[in-house]
Amino acid sequence: MAALDLFGRRWNLRIVWELQYGPVGFRALQQRCDNMSSSVLRQRLTELLDAHLVAQQPDAAYALTDLGHGVYQALRPLARWADSWASTLDENRDS
Repeated sequence: MAALDLFGRRWNLRIVWELQYGPVGFRALQQRCDNMSSSVLRQRLTELLDAHLVAQQPDAAYALTDLGHGVYQALRPLARWADSWASTLDENRDS
């Protein structure tokens, strides 16, 4: 239930998704997340840091930890399903 609570908070999954390719600085992460407010981004990063899913590197960039990469791997089937769902919706609109 704790994981569902954490990932049910707006932006947390998006942050994990955006960090999948490697470390990202605060401003770049903010831009990748549709320019969410800096206060919300700080709050969400703090939650993910406390959960040991994200770590802040010496250069101040944020990166997924091993646990964070595990979350991303767990999300991949959901992303595949979402792509299939989107295709189905598109087909239904075209008919």
